[in-house]
Amino acid sequence: MMKRRNDNAFTGLEAAIVLIAFVVVAAVFSYVMLGAGFFTAQKSQEVVHTGIGQASSSIEVVGDVYGIAQTGATYLDTVRFSIGLTSGMSPMNISAMRVHYTDATARHQITFNNDKSVTATLIDGETPDTGWVIKRVENRDTAINEPKDRVLRPGEKFLLEMKVPTSATPNTRFTITMQPEVGALTTIIRTVPASIYPVNVLR
Repeated sequence: MMKRRNDNAFTGLEAAIVLIAFVVVAAVFSYVMLGAGFFTAQKSQEVVHTGIGQASSSIEVVGDVYGIAQTGATYLDTVRFSIGLTSGMSPMNISAMRVHYTDATARHQITFNNDKSVTATLIDGETPDTGWVIKRVENRDTAINEPKDRVLRPGEKFLLEMKVPTSATPNTRFTITMQPEVGALTTIIRTVPASIYPVNVLR
């Protein structure tokens, strides 16, 4: 009479091997899923930060906006104001900014006047023949001594002067929009005063 073979031990070992295989597969799957989750979360955070950067204004007008006119003129010749970076924004090249002037009868793109922008010996009374210029740089680190450096950095201010069309006559309401490389439009809406003087604070 043959003895019965006892396979209980082998069955337990097989079950253990299958269990270990399941655990390893589950661990690998969990790792892959967690990695995908972290990647997705990182991408989402990146998109949110990019969206905030694009939707928020990266530059702001600092102080008053002035209209400059020739003595006895019946229209503004240029508009002058200072700009700075908004909180948390990175340095940017202001010369790459797109600028438009609009009123009820005119719409013009004001281009950057490379020839008359900041020089080491800029004459304060000098005005742009066309376009707009960086008239003065304020609060710049003394280590940066390149007068043609047009990168606006945190804490600095650029005094800009823009040539406007002759349609900027008394009581004309106009808009100047500035589109920097990064960020939303910065808009200036002002009205030419009823009486025009050589220097006018625009409201």
